[in-house]
Amino acid sequence: MKFLAKLKICNWSLLIASVMMLASSIQLEATRSRSALFVGIHVFIGLIFCVLVLSHVYLHFKVSNWFLKFNKLKKPVTRILWYIFLLTIILGLATLIHWLITYNHSPLGGIHGKFGLLMFAVAIGHIVKRLYFFKNNRANKLP
Repeated sequence: MKFLAKLKICNWSLLIASVMMLASSIQLEATRSRSALFVGIHVFIGLIFCVLVLSHVYLHFKVSNWFLKFNKLKKPVTRILWYIFLLTIILGLATLIHWLITYNHSPLGGIHGKFGLLMFAVAIGHIVKRLYFFKNNRANKLP
């Protein structure tokens, strides 16, 4: 499969996973993370989201020092998005561990949520700048 076809599949999947992630985040916020089912769904969608983000980065940078690659980018938005993503994941893991011990929403979960929301805000800018990819007929044709 060609690069553009892989990137198209990854990007569309990431877009769908992003909407699902945002919806499950709002659900958790509304229920204050009281439901083990909703927390489990959020974690599952989060894992899929992480795999898709890492696949997206891999498609662009292959196996290399991603930190070096991101730091060399001319425009800061993608670099900022990468570091917010990493911080959100680290906070998410810490929040999950806390939730598994206490089954309660914690201030750490609130911080994780705020960084996640910030990540989605920056991601919207990242996506809007690349809308041509989603509209481009050449990129939308699979082999």
